[in-house]
Amino acid sequence: MRMKVELRKATPADAGALWSLFSAIFAEGTTYAADETTTQASFIQDWFGRGGEQWVAEAEGHVVGAYTLRPNQPGRGAHVATASYGVDASARGLGVGQVLGTHSLERAEALGFAGIQFNFVVSTNAAAVRLWKGLGFQVLATLPGAFRHRQLGVVDAYVMWRGLG
Repeated sequence: MRMKVELRKATPADAGALWSLFSAIFAEGTTYAADETTTQASFIQDWFGRGGEQWVAEAEGHVVGAYTLRPNQPGRGAHVATASYGVDASARGLGVGQVLGTHSLERAEALGFAGIQFNFVVSTNAAAVRLWKGLGFQVLATLPGAFRHRQLGVVDAYVMWRGLG
């Protein structure tokens, strides 16, 4: 079953909904390096304060997912994007990640990026790895023991890449 979502650009008015979504993900301790010590202020500053575009997915008036897309590096590396994504636990497995991922690829191409690099995909996040591989990303490097998973202990993280255009 697929969840019908509407995508729109995020605004500062979404800060509370974004914090609710991502603070729960951070507390899970399975997919993001940020953890439960991350503050709302630091999260919002990071999410909106580093440029690029931020988008939310809404279903029935509630934010169920979001992504941010920005240059991975400044200056001579700014032609390569990076992105971060989150899907609310209630919406996982319903195609929201696929919608966010596909939309972010379209936006990255429209903005003229040559590719997208994910710096830190937790290897045990099977749904994300499957999604990104399905959207044409490849694992370029494995970072051994780079993530402290809440349940599994130390696990690997991947650097993933997809060219655009």
